[in-house]
Amino acid sequence: MSSMNCSASGGYRAVITGSGSALPVKELSNEDLSKMVETNDDWITTRTGIKYRRIAGEGETTASLATAAARKAIEAAGITAADIELIVLGTITPEMVFPSTACFVQDALGAKNAWAFDLSAACSGFIYSLSIAQQFIETGKYKTALVIGAETLSRITDYSDRTSCILFGDGAGAVVLQRAEGGDKGIMYSTMSADGSGWTSLNCQAFGSRYPSGKELEDPKKKFMTINGREVYQLAVRRIVETVNECLTKCDMKIGDIDMFVSHQMNARIIESAAKRLEVPDSKVFVNIDKYGNTSAASIPIALDECLRSGRIKSPSNVILVTFGAGLTWGANVIKF
Repeated sequence: MSSMNCSASGGYRAVITGSGSALPVKELSNEDLSKMVETNDDWITTRTGIKYRRIAGEGETTASLATAAARKAIEAAGITAADIELIVLGTITPEMVFPSTACFVQDALGAKNAWAFDLSAACSGFIYSLSIAQQFIETGKYKTALVIGAETLSRITDYSDRTSCILFGDGAGAVVLQRAEGGDKGIMYSTMSADGSGWTSLNCQAFGSRYPSGKELEDPKKKFMTINGREVYQLAVRRIVETVNECLTKCDMKIGDIDMFVSHQMNARIIESAAKRLEVPDSKVFVNIDKYGNTSAASIPIALDECLRSGRIKSPSNVILVTFGAGLTWGANVIKF
């Protein structure tokens, strides 16, 4: 487990100054899926809370969605691409094996003063990326960073497997993180954890060094995502509750001090169950999984952008971002707006 101390003042602070999101135009409804696999709207909605998901079309890629989200965040922050010194992009569906998707975004934006890299932590990708950028800013190394979560999960989804195809969608979200001296706004605390022994719960096994692209797969479906829903459900709820409680303890806060609870949008039932155990009122729990499905690393920045643009998060506000994903990985950020 890795964590950073919660401090309300002093030194440099990493402050979110702008956010943006981008989603494909094409929408895939539960009714559409019912024509592809044996399922129906009631079955999907009851188990997941999902009604629609967005699917990348021709010419839409992880990099193009990430770039569109980044442009909106840059505009909202009132900066230029030349101001960006670091780009961290969380994804498990990169533009290609290499170079990194972040480098494609850097080029598309014209962010010539930035170095860039991808981070692979599945649904925890954005939380991990935000935590990394936070450290570069708090140490005084950089003034401005761009943090992105972007996915095109439809590209690795098996649309003949109803346990997984009902869950996933495509999209991107981004934030600009800037250095502030002192003050009471910014990322107050971050914590990240992992348990690699649980990798079988959520994975996509090809094509890597274990199952290389040049070798025929014994099981062709290894190129798609697989998920053990029951196992993931139980683990996700437990880890989310534990992680939020850790954040509250480290920051000397109570659950009533949190103004908005933004969870990774993996399953509405998981979010509701975790919120109930934590005693977070519904009014403070943001859910948009019904519109977009599970967009992995993109889900939290998309949700955060919607919260900020709709006024669900106003200043001053205490916000917790929390996630659980493949790896297994999980983590959280406590942010003052």
